[in-house]
Amino acid sequence: MTAMLDTAITGLTTTVPRQYVHRAAVSEVLLTGWRPTATPHAFVVGSQWPRGHALFAQSGGYQDPMLLVESVRQSGPLLAHAEYGVPFGHQFLMRSISFAATTDLFVATPTPTEVELHTVCRDIVRRGKDLRSMRLDVTAKVDGVALATAGGAFTLAGPNVYKRLRGERPTCADRLPGVPIDPALVGRTDPRHVVLSEDPSGPANRWELRVDCSHPIFFDHLCDHVPGMVLLEAARQAAHAVTGMPDTLVLDLESSFTRYAELDAPCFVEAEPTSVDAAGDVHVRVRGTQRDETVFVADLTLRTRGR
Repeated sequence: MTAMLDTAITGLTTTVPRQYVHRAAVSEVLLTGWRPTATPHAFVVGSQWPRGHALFAQSGGYQDPMLLVESVRQSGPLLAHAEYGVPFGHQFLMRSISFAATTDLFVATPTPTEVELHTVCRDIVRRGKDLRSMRLDVTAKVDGVALATAGGAFTLAGPNVYKRLRGERPTCADRLPGVPIDPALVGRTDPRHVVLSEDPSGPANRWELRVDCSHPIFFDHLCDHVPGMVLLEAARQAAHAVTGMPDTLVLDLESSFTRYAELDAPCFVEAEPTSVDAAGDVHVRVRGTQRDETVFVADLTLRTRGR
């Protein structure tokens, strides 16, 4: 099945079916369509970034960079289902996601930001006819101008395989979420959107992951582990907190995921500034651990807004 992205003929734009991007709420679907190109395994995916997203809101004249991350994440299941025949009900396991962007990509305009994600699917692994893993290489363009590169890799498991791997895992945390740290420290205004809480037993640059399974966006649907987007938001917030720079843009992100973040044990997030480059951008490494094992690692670059 192929949905064309040509709105010049119809003048109409809508979002793709929510099932294609593994979202329960239609309002959380960022993708508007896709089409193949003349190059094998290459597609153009349309994305629209709203001006007033409930979680990834504009701030200081800029769109939230996490909209790019979520658009890339949604592109994985979209293309897997629509172009590679993956049935609904398969589990997508994020292995890595990254981007490097210019500030121009995130400048807010009077209308929603329309982004074309020029996507090449690589390292395609099948078992028989079934897709088992794939990597996306993405160039994000606005009005035909390339403003970012991005990528992501994921593996898949069918329902039976996933059940054998995971067994019966809880779909909600077994304790109440911790008290959020001051939202102003992490570039937030609403404490409900803060995913870090104080870790009294740890160093100043370590926090406990705040898992609120009732959050309507972070936990859009039932899940037996902490979603990767929650971990990336924790990395972003930890980078803001450890540097004391909450009013900065994340312009580069490199992340990898090595284990599930389980819902029935505390997960800790530790951040450390690693360098300041010649341009004044601050580089931060963030690591998430659970039961003394690494869950994810993320390297982020922060830049002062307006520069």
